[in-house]
Amino acid sequence: MQLQVHPLELSHRGQCLCGAVTFSILGDLPAPDACHCRQCRAWSGHYFASTDVLKSALVIEQDGDLRWYASSAKVRRGFCAQCGSSLFWDPIEKTKIAVAMGALQTPTRTLLGLHIFVAEKGDYYALDDCLPQHL
Repeated sequence: MQLQVHPLELSHRGQCLCGAVTFSILGDLPAPDACHCRQCRAWSGHYFASTDVLKSALVIEQDGDLRWYASSAKVRRGFCAQCGSSLFWDPIEKTKIAVAMGALQTPTRTLLGLHIFVAEKGDYYALDDCLPQHL
């Protein structure tokens, strides 16, 4: 006998601010990181907190206003063209994609794990949470 599990029990749901782009992620979320690089700060308005999941675990349900910006030859960034929400950071030739923590609508059951590119962080805030920091 095979165990039946309701799909919502295994997934996390997310969307952009206006709801034009919706998605779900199958499985548990790894600890997110906070990226302080200049590109992420310009793109998100502050640092970008995201969790890296397998691309195969991400299901885009509504994508009518999902657009992609090639921020380098190796990375594209997904956003909603209608409301401007920053949603995804996609290293094109990798198996994982970064999903914006702020876009998730369901409890994440995870905590921020580290800060990256802290050498490029803004001068208007401090990092005093005792998490690991990578230059």
